Amino acid sequence: MQSKQRGFSLMELMVAVAVAGILLAIAVPSYQNYLNGNRRAVAGACLVEMSQFMERVYTSSMVYNLNNGVATALPATTCQQTLDATYTFTLSVAAQTYTISAAPKGAQSGDTTCGTLTINQAGVRSAAGLSTADQIKKCFG
Repeated sequence: MQSKQRGFSLMELMVAVAVAGILLAIAVPSYQNYLNGNRRAVAGACLVEMSQFMERVYTSSMVYNLNNGVATALPATTCQQTLDATYTFTLSVAAQTYTISAAPKGAQSGDTTCGTLTINQAGVRSAAGLSTADQIKKCFG
């Protein structure tokens, strides 16, 4: 009696590797876009939280640039620490105005759709320099 050989042929193995490669080529960019969108939404919420802090400063001091007699600085919030590897938060402040920005960095730097997110004392939000309703909806969630 002859025994039958078992296993995969090289051709079957190559087809399986090719299919896995195609699936991976589709899945990885989609997953990266999903992560970028989530981090962007958290950054937008973080900007709103920082904006509320700035309004509390104004309520107590009647200026944005002084907080209890000291130059105003953004607090180290939990959301800011969570996004430390993917966004840089900056504050540009004067007596009656401020702008808080979240600039993408690291893994988020490939997010060219929305780029830098900002909010100012009037509550005007912008993304990539645009403050249209569609852009805000897309980038701030």
